[in-house]
Amino acid sequence: MDIQKIIQESILAKEALLNDDELRLRIRSAGEMIVKAYQENRKVLLCGNGGSAADAQHIAAELTGRFYYDRPPLFAEALHVNTSYVTAVANDYGYDEVYARYVKAAGQKGDVLISLSTSGNSGNVIKAMEAAGDIGMYNIAFTGESGGQMSNLADILLNVPSSDTPRIQESHILVGHIICQWVESELFPK
Repeated sequence: MDIQKIIQESILAKEALLNDDELRLRIRSAGEMIVKAYQENRKVLLCGNGGSAADAQHIAAELTGRFYYDRPPLFAEALHVNTSYVTAVANDYGYDEVYARYVKAAGQKGDVLISLSTSGNSGNVIKAMEAAGDIGMYNIAFTGESGGQMSNLADILLNVPSSDTPRIQESHILVGHIICQWVESELFPK
């Protein structure tokens, strides 16, 4: 295993992010959308599978807890954290329904759904985005380069310019941190 090569590949993925002017504008737009939602007393819901679920939970924690400094908490919920709910719905309705059903229960017009999938093709995430769109929620999609099927449902597509799953996930958390910092500094300026 070539550790130096892996680190270099990670750096290259981030350089591709850095050099993509359009993507950087979309990241800014996502931050602005979330700020506006919070200013209107709305909430942010997040979903993903596997590593993307971990990233969704991480971003939710940064928004609800704190990012750089103490400030009031913001409502953000990763939809997979209630294992009793997830396993009951998966058993009774099928795994593809676990996030859509939660979005229908908790989502309201003007809320934001952040969906993460490296392929952009996760069935349960796509169904959640469809449910969010039906309610009048805003959809922000974190994907890999192609955007997959999620690109057709996203109000804002944050498609990392890579097709390598680990590098996409590393970039997703960077983009998530940028958005969290944007939201915190806009809502609670020091």
